[in-house]
Amino acid sequence: MSFEEEVADYAAGDYEMGEADEDMYFAGRIMGDSESEEDEDEYDHLDNKITDTYAAEARKGKDIQGIPWERLSVSREKYRQTRLEQYKNYENIPQSGEASEKECNLTRKGGAYYEFWQNTRSVKSTILHFQLRNLVWSTSKHDVYLMSHYSIIHWSSLSSKKTEVLNVLGHVAPSEKHPGSLLEGFTQTQVSTLAVRDNLLIAGGFQGELICKDLGRPGVSFCMRTTYDDNAITNAIEIYHGPSGSIHFTASNNDCGVRDFDMERFQLVKHFSYPWPVNHTSLSPDGKITAIVGDDPDGMLVDSQTGKTIAHLRGHLDFSFASAWHPDGRTFATGNQDKTCRVWDARNLSKSVAVLKGNLGAIRSIRFTSDGQFMATAEPADFVHVYDVKNSFDKEQEIDFFGEISGISFSPDTDSLFIGVWDRTYGSLLQYNRCRNHSFLDSLI
Repeated sequence: MSFEEEVADYAAGDYEMGEADEDMYFAGRIMGDSESEEDEDEYDHLDNKITDTYAAEARKGKDIQGIPWERLSVSREKYRQTRLEQYKNYENIPQSGEASEKECNLTRKGGAYYEFWQNTRSVKSTILHFQLRNLVWSTSKHDVYLMSHYSIIHWSSLSSKKTEVLNVLGHVAPSEKHPGSLLEGFTQTQVSTLAVRDNLLIAGGFQGELICKDLGRPGVSFCMRTTYDDNAITNAIEIYHGPSGSIHFTASNNDCGVRDFDMERFQLVKHFSYPWPVNHTSLSPDGKITAIVGDDPDGMLVDSQTGKTIAHLRGHLDFSFASAWHPDGRTFATGNQDKTCRVWDARNLSKSVAVLKGNLGAIRSIRFTSDGQFMATAEPADFVHVYDVKNSFDKEQEIDFFGEISGISFSPDTDSLFIGVWDRTYGSLLQYNRCRNHSFLDSLI
């Protein structure tokens, strides 16, 4: 159900948001099925009326998503309150969100770290799996990659140009030959997760597929199916540099495995197994420790070379789907379906440094800026929180909009923050730029 439909049903008084489980909410919206030709025709008149929004317009009062509240039968404030009251957080362990509240830190709202720059409706990000939200990646302050149905799209905010990088609807096969590569490739890959860094794009699929593409060359470099297990979803991918400088990536899988690949040789070099499905991993900046979270309330730190457990992370009350390391190599964070992000100090894991609460639901994505000044966390919908790390996470900027969140990404230079918003009518890409003393210049562009 799109935002427009929800507002209409809200006004009619016959719809209570959140009555269905989140997996039911997503039923029938799997990529190509989410918008039939009939649906597109039905909503074309709405799309044509909704335009992109820019910073100068927002300062004059235009809604950042172009939602015409003045023409709707409900105000933004009233609809926001309804969402807060009726949105149902998906939990694997009942009441975990409610039980976590007593430990949460009180943060001060009102931080102004990133300011709205533009909302681009030319780019519509989509989601395949309701728990996996790592489908937006920025490689510069003007360049971002994201999933849009069966297409991986590159968007340039500088030229306002959208380019299809890879289409996985049809047959995708490697154009290069490497040992272990699946030469027959894949057809109709359902992409569950994505990572882009250093000119390398890797897409992970529902059946354990891995598709690797060098952005500087035509075609696909490498295809592999990591597992033929019935429970084979690729949950997360992390691209990093090995000790020698070679490019590696780690794939976290629902078969309880964590696999490490050397992309210089296109080879699997490490494979570790754990007691539960692994939903996300993050490698420490020095490459020695990996944070692992999954289908268990407790996470763990493991030795990245041996896979052996160094310490357990105890405090969350449900399953975790996000993790990230601060550039200082000591601080890291985990995001959980108990609606919290826990911040940890690797030198003392007896207690979390901070427990930060979401508004609607699980913390499904976490990102630190490369300079370590800010941390962003994304809920399943409507809210992205940006925390001031240097001031002990005491103050936050709350970015508030309407729609499911497909992913968040800071640009490597920290100048931009991109947010993918999935909605049939108001789906878009939001861009916020870091607040600088020269922010007034956008009015001259």
